[in-house]
Amino acid sequence: MSFRLSQRDKDIIGFINQFRAVDRDSLVELFFKQLKLPVNACNSVMVRLYRLGLIERTQQYSPPVYLPVDAKIKKNSQKILHFLSILEIYKQMCTYGMPKQVIIEDKPTGRKGGIEPDLFCIFKGSPFWFEIQRNQYSEQKMQEKIHLYEEFFFSDEWKALHWQPEDRATIFPSVILITPVRYAVSSEHIRIIQVASIHELMEKYKGSGKQQKDAKPRTRASSGGIKINLT
Repeated sequence: MSFRLSQRDKDIIGFINQFRAVDRDSLVELFFKQLKLPVNACNSVMVRLYRLGLIERTQQYSPPVYLPVDAKIKKNSQKILHFLSILEIYKQMCTYGMPKQVIIEDKPTGRKGGIEPDLFCIFKGSPFWFEIQRNQYSEQKMQEKIHLYEEFFFSDEWKALHWQPEDRATIFPSVILITPVRYAVSSEHIRIIQVASIHELMEKYKGSGKQQKDAKPRTRASSGGIKINLT
């Protein structure tokens, strides 16, 4: 069978491959909202791509969730909810500005036992690693997670990551914990931000934006001089 894919078809397939699990309504929002009947248009495209064998789908959820053809997760796996949580954070960021250099389940150390953030991206000009907590963990476990980030910070390996700027000083990303629970975790070496959503993050830094402009500029050598500006 011969067929021709539109650029939108290719973009949708690439997006599903990148995010691992994408629900129908998110596809409507990201790719079809400008159309007169966006839901109908999305359904038609997704049925066609599914029948062509270019994507998988699971009807364990309603509306359905779409997966890559080589997905290594079962169609009823709880892992799907994990990927949908990452997608939700990405969509929230998109309402304020497009994230760049997006990596799902980043493994910057390249080895088992290192940090494995759920999401990396450059947002509003600053690099972030996101830990998206759907479940509540002990504070000890969360502090151990922070210690792994500190170990990576002291390794200096992060300075060679491909997204680092070539024309200025290297930057160690801030670690954002997306969680409805506030943990008593801390670090003297890396920046940790705890919020329930990107919307809360934006409100937090919108309020501090004027204070940062009025205050005397200050850098932190421990974090590569990073300044977060989300306004």
